[in-house]
Amino acid sequence: MLDSRIVDVVRRALDEDLGSGDVTSRACIPETTQARGVFLAREELVLAGTAVLPVVYELAGDGARLEILRQDGDRVGDGDVIARVEGNARRLLECERVALNFLQRLSGVATLARRFADAVEGTGCRVLDTRKTTPGLRLLEKMAARSGGAVNHRMGLYDAILIKNNHIAAAGGVDQALQAAQSSGLPIEIEVRTQKELEEALRCGATHLLLDNLTPDEARRQIAWIAGRAKVEISGGITLDTVRAFAETGADFVSAGAITHSARAMDLSFRLELL
Repeated sequence: MLDSRIVDVVRRALDEDLGSGDVTSRACIPETTQARGVFLAREELVLAGTAVLPVVYELAGDGARLEILRQDGDRVGDGDVIARVEGNARRLLECERVALNFLQRLSGVATLARRFADAVEGTGCRVLDTRKTTPGLRLLEKMAARSGGAVNHRMGLYDAILIKNNHIAAAGGVDQALQAAQSSGLPIEIEVRTQKELEEALRCGATHLLLDNLTPDEARRQIAWIAGRAKVEISGGITLDTVRAFAETGADFVSAGAITHSARAMDLSFRLELL
């Protein structure tokens, strides 16, 4: 069964690209021409976005026959075939760019997520994604991050409480913010920026702390002082060059917005031949 949220995203993408129709394919290709197309990786990557392909061809109509050969999370190499599709040639070409755009973007997220996850291997620390996603693509980008080995943090503002510095200021302090949030029944995490806020958060029963914009040495000292009294996430400017140093501080999690906001599109192509 197709996920309605993915269907909505793909429908908008097809509408954006097709408009009133593919004038080039209509002008050049006879209406009844049948063809076969293959999706190829043109570099090493971690695949993501295959869930989009059946949605693309279902919405396009004309009964294209799709065979997905590799799954999300697979490492694939240059020249590997990811999927095959057969059907009306015009329809396959109408779908080509939309399908590739999703595969390239989402495989980029998965590939970068895998690089982050590999960088912290053996430390016991897990890599989290963030809400720094492309508007409208969050579900798909978080699916891709998970396929690459990252752990999905909250999906949005509705499924977990993360009390940050502006919430603390608006609530009147750490104690006030934590006490007010207890009644929600949701998981609660709180950002602490100073030793005083850290001490107050632990005194108020915080079980999940966010340490932001620290150096690895600063984070290590803070985590040693916390001494297991709460789970700790480190965030703020985490890069591939620094993520292992932060993971080795004893943190439970490191979060990296780069996984979604800075992933480059991977190189994939679509090759068509007549049947």
